[in-house]
Amino acid sequence: MGLLPGRFSVFPLFFLALLLAFASLLWLQLSCSGEGPLPGGGQSRGVPPRQPCPPQAPLLPAEDEPSWGPHRLALLVPFRERFEELLAFVPYMHRFLSKKRIRHHIFILNQVDHFRFNRASLINVGFLESGNDTDYIAMHDVDLLPLNEQLDYSFPEAGPFHVASPELHPLYHYKTYVGGILLLTKQHYEMCNGMSNRFWGWGREDDEFYRRIKGAGLQVRRPSGITTGYKTFQHLHDPAWRKRDQKRIAAQKQEQFKVDREGGLNNVRYRIESRTALSVAGAPCTVLNILLDCDASETPWCTFG
Repeated sequence: MGLLPGRFSVFPLFFLALLLAFASLLWLQLSCSGEGPLPGGGQSRGVPPRQPCPPQAPLLPAEDEPSWGPHRLALLVPFRERFEELLAFVPYMHRFLSKKRIRHHIFILNQVDHFRFNRASLINVGFLESGNDTDYIAMHDVDLLPLNEQLDYSFPEAGPFHVASPELHPLYHYKTYVGGILLLTKQHYEMCNGMSNRFWGWGREDDEFYRRIKGAGLQVRRPSGITTGYKTFQHLHDPAWRKRDQKRIAAQKQEQFKVDREGGLNNVRYRIESRTALSVAGAPCTVLNILLDCDASETPWCTFG
């Protein structure tokens, strides 16, 4: 790890962030005790009192239990340099889905090239690389955590299921919104030819995908009976600390409202730099370091210049 020829890989920073998180957990474990006073009776002079350790989380049910059902979810998380959110997201979602007995695997789709962020292309890559042992996907933002356990993450056989619906999402409330968290069977995602690869920078790829869903003859379904409103999710993103790339050049402004009828799963261009199995606070995930490719003659707005 380190500097790679001609570019900088952010993967070493990922491991550094994990190392710091594990070190803090180890310090917590060594500096607390739930067993009462120190040996010998009383507190040693000059030694600060030990604090009670936080209660241990209950054991999660084993995936081999029949109650888990036959389906398995690929949780696809587009990602770039948001390590503090990732350290919260992976263990939280693993526990949330396990309590609901949803078989799952979390894929962190880490874009490591020099191009602008392309959420849609990363989801296409995640779909193609998720393997045959999963039969549906969740397109899931790393900064959005479900707080209501009544939210449904089960197999969306009847059609795309928008978990983060406009009635529940803390920020986006227009009726055609399908971002944040969207579940689809792999068959339905293929019917849409995935997402357009033309959206470099932040936003608009979800709106184009809504039109693809309708064009494939599919109906978006949304949660019902959820009474927690805009408090249904925790939104981790801090806009003051992490600015979104909302730059639009002239040609991109014209393109962003068009439906891409040519591209998608069939023409996403990428290379997997590495595939690494990790455990974050005991929660398993796979990190894919992804190098996207850009045809500057087709989408010249893929670069920061």
